[in-house]
Amino acid sequence: MKQILQNMGSGETSLVTAPAPQAKSGSLLIHTTTSLISAGTERMLVEFGQANFLQKARKQPDKVKMVLNKVKTDGLMTTIDAVKSKLDQPLPLGYCNVGVVAEVGSGVAEFKLGDRVISNGPHADVVRVPKNLCAKIPDNVTDEEAAFVVLGAIGLQGIRLANPTLGECFVVTGVGLIGLMTVQLLIANGCRVLAIDYDQRKLDIAKQFGADTCNPGSGEDPVSAGLAFSRGKGVDGVIITASTASNDLVSQAAKMSRKRGRIILVGVVGLALSRADFYEKELSFQVSCSYGPGRYESDYEDKGNDYPIGFVRWSEQRNFEAILDMLSSGKLDVKSLVSHRYSFNDALEGYATLTNDKSALGIILEYPVAVAEELSNNEIELNPYVSAAGNEPVVGFVGAGNYASRVLIPAFKEAGAKLHTLSTSGGINSVVHGEKNAFHKASTDTDAMLKNSEINTIAVVTQHNSHARFVAQALAEGKNVFVEKPLAINVEQLETVKKAYNAQLEAGKSARLMVGFNRRFSPQIQKMQVLLSTVSEPKSFIMTMNAGDIPADHWTQDIGVGGGRIIGEACHFVDLMRFLAGSKIVSVQARRMGDTDSVAITEDKAAIILGFADGSFGTIHYYANGAASFPKERIEVFVAGKTLQLDNFRKLKGFGWKGFSKMNLWQQDKGQKACAKAFLDAVSEGKPSPISAEEIFEVAQVSIDIAEQLRAQ
Repeated sequence: MKQILQNMGSGETSLVTAPAPQAKSGSLLIHTTTSLISAGTERMLVEFGQANFLQKARKQPDKVKMVLNKVKTDGLMTTIDAVKSKLDQPLPLGYCNVGVVAEVGSGVAEFKLGDRVISNGPHADVVRVPKNLCAKIPDNVTDEEAAFVVLGAIGLQGIRLANPTLGECFVVTGVGLIGLMTVQLLIANGCRVLAIDYDQRKLDIAKQFGADTCNPGSGEDPVSAGLAFSRGKGVDGVIITASTASNDLVSQAAKMSRKRGRIILVGVVGLALSRADFYEKELSFQVSCSYGPGRYESDYEDKGNDYPIGFVRWSEQRNFEAILDMLSSGKLDVKSLVSHRYSFNDALEGYATLTNDKSALGIILEYPVAVAEELSNNEIELNPYVSAAGNEPVVGFVGAGNYASRVLIPAFKEAGAKLHTLSTSGGINSVVHGEKNAFHKASTDTDAMLKNSEINTIAVVTQHNSHARFVAQALAEGKNVFVEKPLAINVEQLETVKKAYNAQLEAGKSARLMVGFNRRFSPQIQKMQVLLSTVSEPKSFIMTMNAGDIPADHWTQDIGVGGGRIIGEACHFVDLMRFLAGSKIVSVQARRMGDTDSVAITEDKAAIILGFADGSFGTIHYYANGAASFPKERIEVFVAGKTLQLDNFRKLKGFGWKGFSKMNLWQQDKGQKACAKAFLDAVSEGKPSPISAEEIFEVAQVSIDIAEQLRAQ
């Protein structure tokens, strides 16, 4: 398949060939026929990508503050690497897609093969979209008309929030694509409409739809025009569909509104509001969220759970259907909004038009009929394959998210691994990061990769709930396995991995199992371990993690997906304490914060006490309620009149140690590279895994026990 991507670092817009995504539960696989470039949103994204770093910083001051905090805690070079990596993540463009259903995922009964549908899928000839973000197209609505549905739903949601009634007068500020559809929908609702814009051509179209117009660019005053339009009473509502950094549009809207008027922001404008503008009139101001109820809600969009219609009449999918009904009845005209048409293969010309022609409206991309085999191809070759020598690690990666692409894949590459196949669910990341890191193939068929006889090692870097399944599959195929933590998120998954590991041993295989507990491989932890090994007395540990707040509905907090933050992240510290103690964990106690109105009842604010067979003990303080400017990690060890203190894997201090006082690094080093190298060296040299399977299973079980204790409180 082919897809359009935007690189937010370099500013390059590209048409990339990638393996086609595979259908999954609750989703549709759609062969695209038409898509629409959203002139407002996509122009803004492309221009942001093309801006220099200083211009990017000015546009996102909130992100600048986060970067400065990270510099203080993690160091300059670590922060620069993180920012560059974030900007290099490919951003799929587009969200106005029309096509034909080619495959229906399990659990989908509302659609069938061959249905013409709209979706918020990106500009690609094959898209995979959750069912609640799709809607069937009536027979009398063309593909080109249907391409405007998602944009129309954005305007419709703003109208629903404004709650117009028959005979009211409304102002629409900014009449691009969304604004012009908003004008029509308000008129269809029985409202009088005043359209305001600097582009006379767009105002002329609005006038054809029945709106009055005001052009500030020709000297007309928007406030005076609004008051005159309302016959001196003030307009009932203003819907702002413009995009500008200026605060003037909200101020103008307030000044032209009647007492208790409504102002709805659909676009993007400056929000330095004047209290005086709103106070005396008791104006209502509300920001509209995209297509409507359900947007950005995982239960609705990803899991396919719809809202009962008696309680939520207009979900985002039902807003899509309402726009389709308006098109079908002829009450919404989008044909006059098409300004340009391009073949999908010439899409980059369309983006040149988007950035160079500010008057461009609807830019339609038309997709050529492709051979079915091309659309369903789930593996492509990126680079020629050179046969491996001896026990050389030949690695297949499952997953290419932020951590995998920024840290783990480069670490494997630097350590000398032969990177064979990169498999991802959607396909795009496998190509982008596969080409960048010289993989042989990019794929969306993970099962085939796991069975590939050329690959002897698998790295699993996916969502936590899939780790155990992929690890067990890879072990069953006799592959060496490196899995990013956690190994498993519940006892059942852990038992599955144990059985798979023991089965391959019983079959005479010697596959290595490794979890990415990188912190024990960091140079400062290695130094601490050497120092502690000279002392035979029990040790006392204090490990503090300023984890930072994550919303309770984030996937990592979902026990069934991420396993919770203790299993998913605090396991690092369980392993680290186990490593430094050098003794088996024999007791676990845990206490979480909660049960008050001001503290969310989650497990990410907890204290954990571990006891060890040699008499050592330690406390892990895992806190999500600290300041972001405070260092993220601190480790302290007290033993035999001596103390070690490590701050954020940058500054190590020794107190009472003969011949050692400090070990500081210019750049934070949490051991990711050394961890990968140790594992790959074990593969190539035929040695055991750097962390024994017994210890890996022990840490996994203890992490699960901790989480279960916290959840039972």
